[in-house]
Amino acid sequence: MKRKWIEKIACLVLLCCMTATLAYGQSNADKVKIKGLITERTGDSMVLKTFGGPNVVVVLTDDTKVQKPKGLGLRRTQMSAAVLIPGLKVEVNGVGEAQNKVVANTINYSQDDLETAETIQAGLVPTQRAVNANAQDIQANREKIQTNALGVSANQAQTAANKQQIAVNQKQIESNQQEIADTTKRFNDLTDYATKGDIKVNFAIGSSVISEQGRAALKSLAHDAVNLTGYIVQVQGYADASGNAAMNQQLSMARADAVIAYLIQNCNIPVRHIVAPGAMGTFDPTAPNETAQGRAENRRVEVKVLVNKGLAGS
Repeated sequence: MKRKWIEKIACLVLLCCMTATLAYGQSNADKVKIKGLITERTGDSMVLKTFGGPNVVVVLTDDTKVQKPKGLGLRRTQMSAAVLIPGLKVEVNGVGEAQNKVVANTINYSQDDLETAETIQAGLVPTQRAVNANAQDIQANREKIQTNALGVSANQAQTAANKQQIAVNQKQIESNQQEIADTTKRFNDLTDYATKGDIKVNFAIGSSVISEQGRAALKSLAHDAVNLTGYIVQVQGYADASGNAAMNQQLSMARADAVIAYLIQNCNIPVRHIVAPGAMGTFDPTAPNETAQGRAENRRVEVKVLVNKGLAGS
């Protein structure tokens, strides 16, 4: 009887070890399947925050297939690695290479999850501006506190009033600091990048054809980018306020796609180093749309070369 119990316990221990190995792929050549949220992205890898497990580094290769469901059933559409942006939920099938590191064979995602991640990224610019504005408010309130403190020393009659004002300002500082902390926490995984290159490519009215000047600027940017470790290229297309909203949205996407195609085909930028293009439409104009010159400046594609700050500092 005792021997049978020992054999059962040994079987259970072996089963647990096999399950753990399959779950996380701790040793070489283990096939793994993991689900999680992309929190960081470099050119050849990304960090996946798994659901209920540790963070896993997912390595991308030229053979990695990125795909999403196509209609009903098991059919899938092959996609570019450019869609793998921070905030996207994915399922990774691959081979364990080392501790918490997986070489991806296939990466699956849904269109709904991609749209959610893109919506989050589209909100980064106004959110960052709000954070900066709050930081300025904090500095202004601190200056008011110092002014009030000097007033207390200069005029004892105003001491009580100044103390009340200091208390009000201090509460405002604490409120602003909490707002900044909350915003920073929400977007920390998506904004922890250093900008290593930044250009704007302008377009003619209703056109998505890159000018000769634009092609030269893209080649110069790409030449500098390929010498960086773990870089990614962010491309966002814009339109002026002429025409209807649907047309401007499509035109901004066509311009972004044209720039990406030129970077891949003419500048030797691998597709896995380019994040999903942003079709921003008429959002965030750089100049007034009431003048011809302003509209010309707004017909643009903004291209940035980004490197994760952890890599940039290493």
